[in-house]
Amino acid sequence: MTRHEKFATFSRRNLLKAGGALVVSFGAPLAFDSVHAADEATAVGTKPPLTPDQLSSYLAVDADGAVSAYFGKMDMGQGLSVAIRQMVAEELDVSLQSVKIFIGDTAISVNQGGASGSTGVQEGGRQMRMAAAEARRVLVAMAADKLGVPADQLSVIDGVVRGKDDAAKQISYAKLIGGQYFNVHLDWNGKYGNPLYAPGKAQPKDPKDHTIVGQPVPRDDIGPKVFARTNFVTDVKVPGMMHGRIIRPDTAGAVPVSVDESSIKHIPSAKVVWDKGFLGVVAEREWDAIKAAKGLKVTWSNATPPFIDQTALFDHIRSASARKHELGGKQAGDVDAAFQSATRLIQAEYQWPFQSHACMGPACALVDIKDGHVTCWSGTQKAHFVQEGLAAILQMPRDNVRVIWTTGPGSYGRNDADDCAMDAAVLARAAGRPVRLQYMRDQGTGWDPKAPASIHKVRAAIDASGNVVAWDFLSKGFSRVDVNTNGSNPKDTLAGQTLGVELKSGDGFGVPEQSYGFANKRTAWETIAPLLDRASPLRTAHMRDPVGPQIHFASESFMDEVAAALNVDPVEFRLRYVKDPRDLAVIKAAAEKAGWQTRPSPRKDQSGDQVSGRGIAYAQRGPTRVAVIAEVEVDRSTGRIWPRKFTVAHDCGQIINPDGLHHAIENNVVQATSRTLWEEVKFDHNNVTSVDWRTYPILEAAQAPRQVDIVLINRPEIAPSGAGEASSRPVPAAIANAVFDATGVRIRRAPFSPENVKSALS
Repeated sequence: MTRHEKFATFSRRNLLKAGGALVVSFGAPLAFDSVHAADEATAVGTKPPLTPDQLSSYLAVDADGAVSAYFGKMDMGQGLSVAIRQMVAEELDVSLQSVKIFIGDTAISVNQGGASGSTGVQEGGRQMRMAAAEARRVLVAMAADKLGVPADQLSVIDGVVRGKDDAAKQISYAKLIGGQYFNVHLDWNGKYGNPLYAPGKAQPKDPKDHTIVGQPVPRDDIGPKVFARTNFVTDVKVPGMMHGRIIRPDTAGAVPVSVDESSIKHIPSAKVVWDKGFLGVVAEREWDAIKAAKGLKVTWSNATPPFIDQTALFDHIRSASARKHELGGKQAGDVDAAFQSATRLIQAEYQWPFQSHACMGPACALVDIKDGHVTCWSGTQKAHFVQEGLAAILQMPRDNVRVIWTTGPGSYGRNDADDCAMDAAVLARAAGRPVRLQYMRDQGTGWDPKAPASIHKVRAAIDASGNVVAWDFLSKGFSRVDVNTNGSNPKDTLAGQTLGVELKSGDGFGVPEQSYGFANKRTAWETIAPLLDRASPLRTAHMRDPVGPQIHFASESFMDEVAAALNVDPVEFRLRYVKDPRDLAVIKAAAEKAGWQTRPSPRKDQSGDQVSGRGIAYAQRGPTRVAVIAEVEVDRSTGRIWPRKFTVAHDCGQIINPDGLHHAIENNVVQATSRTLWEEVKFDHNNVTSVDWRTYPILEAAQAPRQVDIVLINRPEIAPSGAGEASSRPVPAAIANAVFDATGVRIRRAPFSPENVKSALS
């Protein structure tokens, strides 16, 4: 998919012929109201429109009987594509090997919401499952008509429909519709086509009949990546393309006042692209673009340094006026009255810094504008939203813009990929040629949207019997949607903001998700204004499990603090108040697997510099429940923490692929450990200063946990829910609680870097 000449038009027919798929151009209208409606089906020579309510938008049977699945989300390294293939193969009664999946290409898939919110299986998989079930119903109806056998007397084995009592009567999917198109309306109900009920006449299989779903199928993308046989977005090339680089100011908020283009006239083909606050260069060779970006003499406006002293960050959050205040979760009772009558008050504040996505490589995108059409290759998590953003910034019809998701350096939410695509489009429009833009490392880490810094205040009221009678939780911080979760609007991208589009910063944060049944309970959040409202390296947006780790770092650390104050075992204390049976199950499962010994924290039997401890935390994330137990070693003399073992109990309803789920959980644990121990955006008055692996350190291989034990609780009777983020949520608190158990010292500020730990211990 890297050959420019293969994309002359945007029809799925031509695109898939170019890519080797076998779907051809003639179609059969198959909108059956009854089995006998198949008699009216005729070839019409056209494909139904690519719309969310058309079955052909999701599935096709190729001429050789293979199944093509068109998935509008992306697989950001979680192995999602395998799970989707399993769900499709299961419902269609075909082999897993016969299902091919085409991912995140706006020309051949509909918008299913992008890779976001751990909804790959929960929502995207549900759509594909429903579509496949309806496709099977339609195909069996066609076979019934062809074979003269009632549909309820037919079965399907490996894509062949046959009589239950007369196996000689059989016909394959390929003979029924191979190379043609479904023309079946799907009655979706919900955003992005999410079905709230079965969209057609078919119902998905009963889980007890599953033979493919639930099996541990290995991913097939790892080998090609390891052995360099995968084309990444950085590998895409088209004829006549130029290379681009963006120039950012040393003082955030500054804009170019003058640009001396003569300073780079010695660099072959170098061209400056300057429009208001947008500044970049293009050149024939990438190294020439880099040299031009470094050598261009620019006079910047005398912007007032926009940022506070970093040491005052949490004081600033504490004292800043709340732009929005909102209650969240389930409220109960009269909290203020309960505190007035309490025997004892326990309270604490927890602090979380700005964090960067710090992907393994900075973003790259290629944009080709030709004959009124746009093609963009991007590693974005949300190709269809980038399509909308490109159409808006280039002032072109959306249907004239195609975005092709291509594997990138990784993504953990709203990273720099969408910004890069928009910047590349502005460069390509000015250059009049295709432009491949790759950010430099300092731009990828320094200028990506950040996870918001925040503080969390928690207090508990205790009665004379040692019971928690009131619970009050408040998150306050920068908004998780200062810029939106995707690049569908230029105002939410650096390109749009530097070009002067009207801004509108959003407000959003969150509260803990758990089922503690305190008689009086209040949870709320507040957001404050950004430090710089336009083109800021500290603009905030979604990062993996948006604001979940910091919120539950506070709530679950405080739950441990109250248990310790009451001299109660941390697991026992949680079990007293948790009300949801599934929550109780994951806590008990993790404790049993870890061999939890009942006792209060901290440990009393240690001395010297080398100490160890254990800690538990649990959380919900939507329908998913997770409990994590961390076992850590702490060196008092150096402040270093090594989480040597994690035990994770995980309930996400029905498990589609336990192998992929295991890997996703391990990935969550490792990244959340890195965020907990090391990651913090540093900045001075002018700009972000943590721009590489030295200034923004992440967890190294030698520091990774030695062991991650996982207990998967499979609930086939419950629809599958998200697993891409949930197990990262309890990790920070589990580590913090283990450190307290080991040292008797409570760490309330992340990251738990050696410097911060030594400071706390002293």
